[in-house]
Amino acid sequence: MAKIILITHQKGGVGKSTLVFNLAQNISENARVAILDMDLQGSLSQLVGYVENIDILPYQERFKDISEQNYDFIFIDTPPYLSNHLSELINIADLIIIPTKAGILDLFAIKSTIDLIEEEDKLNKTMVVFNMVKANTTLTLDILIEIAEYQVKIADTHISDLVAFTRSILIGGVNADKNAQKQLDTLTREILNQLI
Repeated sequence: MAKIILITHQKGGVGKSTLVFNLAQNISENARVAILDMDLQGSLSQLVGYVENIDILPYQERFKDISEQNYDFIFIDTPPYLSNHLSELINIADLIIIPTKAGILDLFAIKSTIDLIEEEDKLNKTMVVFNMVKANTTLTLDILIEIAEYQVKIADTHISDLVAFTRSILIGGVNADKNAQKQLDTLTREILNQLI
């Protein structure tokens, strides 16, 4: 059975789709990987035919049997709002990742996402990932302290705001940038350890 990794946050612009793509690309070197694009914008669905080693599955209403598909990992990209499918997606997920930027508005928006996960009793399967982190700022520490109050795991690895991540979808990954690849490898290990 496939391990289901749900990437969600009700706020747009936190880098969900880019993180989904890069994690899937990184894991696909050693596993069968698919991305289920549940965002009606279909950003990742547009990559069908351009990406090797990853199957990209477009938006679908019926996804309950998705874990029975012939994959090792299925990443689910969600829209930047609390869709009516989110509760169901939370329930089928083996791990829920909430990428967030280190900003005040992101902090406010993350609360409703965490509340929904808590309603489904899945906080123990949830990890917040600081994404698109700006260099030389103390704001990340301030937000980190605030998020710690939600009693949800926070990834040790922070993903920096590097051009390599922005370009990664065009060039098939971040492996040309050693710093970006190192961050991605470290986060991938953290995620895999959470799935054990």
